[in-house]
Amino acid sequence: MPKSNSQGAREAKLFRNNRSQAIRIPAEFELPGETVLISRDGDRLIVEPLQRRASLIALLDSWEPVEENFPDVDEHLPPLRDVEL
Repeated sequence: MPKSNSQGAREAKLFRNNRSQAIRIPAEFELPGETVLISRDGDRLIVEPLQRRASLIALLDSWEPVEENFPDVDEHLPPLRDVEL
């Protein structure tokens, strides 16, 4: 039975996969995606999900069109003055 502590940490198994060392990640620690960013902080390894950011065009294209009418926010402002530079 894997050991755990009060901070939510849990013991996991290390194994070899060809020339690389691998870790068996318990289901409750599953990360999204297929790649991670790994870094070292002293004796600790930090593993973070690496999610590719969609381009701004892809993000905007995924949004539904806005069907509401926006209020005329400047209708009570005085007219603009021409400025000579």
